[in-house]
Amino acid sequence: MEAQNSRRDFLTKSSAIGLSALSMSLTSFAGNDLAPEMAFDTNSKLILPKAQGLKITGTFLDEISHDIPHQNWGEKEWDKDFAHMKAIGIDTVIMIRSGYRKFITYPSEYLIKKHGCYMPSIDMVDLYLRLADKYKMKFYFGLYDSGKYWDTSDLSWEVEDNKYVIDEIWKNYGSKYKSFQGWYISGEISRKTKGAIGAFHAMGKQCKDVSGGLPTFISPWIDGKKAVDAAGGNLTKENAVSVQEHEREWGEIFDGIHDVVDACAFQDGHIDYDELDAFFTVNKKMADKYGMKCWTNAETFDRDMPIKFFPIKFDKLRMKLEAAARAGFDKGITFEFSHFMSPQSSYLQAGHLYNRYKEYFNIK
Repeated sequence: MEAQNSRRDFLTKSSAIGLSALSMSLTSFAGNDLAPEMAFDTNSKLILPKAQGLKITGTFLDEISHDIPHQNWGEKEWDKDFAHMKAIGIDTVIMIRSGYRKFITYPSEYLIKKHGCYMPSIDMVDLYLRLADKYKMKFYFGLYDSGKYWDTSDLSWEVEDNKYVIDEIWKNYGSKYKSFQGWYISGEISRKTKGAIGAFHAMGKQCKDVSGGLPTFISPWIDGKKAVDAAGGNLTKENAVSVQEHEREWGEIFDGIHDVVDACAFQDGHIDYDELDAFFTVNKKMADKYGMKCWTNAETFDRDMPIKFFPIKFDKLRMKLEAAARAGFDKGITFEFSHFMSPQSSYLQAGHLYNRYKEYFNIK
């Protein structure tokens, strides 16, 4: 029994000495007392030049989504996210849509009465505008999406509803916040969309007329090999648009809307990475021809995986941003920071993408 007690005392003392030594070692490491060659470097060792891409300076805010999970954030979480955006140079936030079918972002008297839309628990338009004011960002308001366009491929429904939404928003918010600086015509179209020119012209003109000429922009998709149904299992398709067809068809659309649409940010995820330069060069050429700003919508979610949608691999985002810089684009925005790039996203990978982005652009 005495021997057992001696052995127990010895083990206890040894453990205490070991923990004390470990504690001293960690303290020494934290104080950088270790030899330089033993210290860990937490930055990635990039083997290519840094900061060659176009920086992301704008992001969509996807409060009303239908194919990515809602994060259920309140004002505290949104405030923190705006701070994360500001830290990497984002100066513009865009509400991607103010409503989708019956879910809406603000207490719209018109939409509730006309379509039986559900009353939201928080006025997200007011929240975003207050935060944009606080962080000195520009806010672009995204129009209402009835969902009927997706059912019928007819944009006339969107024109009719947004006649009232545009007036309602400007009256209730536009003149009250310094950050209200523009409009996003939220219909996501591609080539040959029925009534696209007339619909976009009507909505763009009304936005400008009611707000004294504030800028408008669109973010359509390129009908490339990865422009497939998000609900389907295919990742690519055969009948992708050629660069020549893209230029001809979008040239016709730009010709019909350039007087009321100030910028175009094509979604960059529907074409392959070795096609970026060809399509981006044409996009910049068309925008310059019609006096429009050429932005890129650098998608921060991955279209190459069978599971939709996860944060994108950093190198894929890097290649897209570098192609946009080579083409001389005017601004980089993304869909979208809060889900796919934020350190507080529900996706763990998003915070890692944020860190890799900061390393690449030397952001401390």
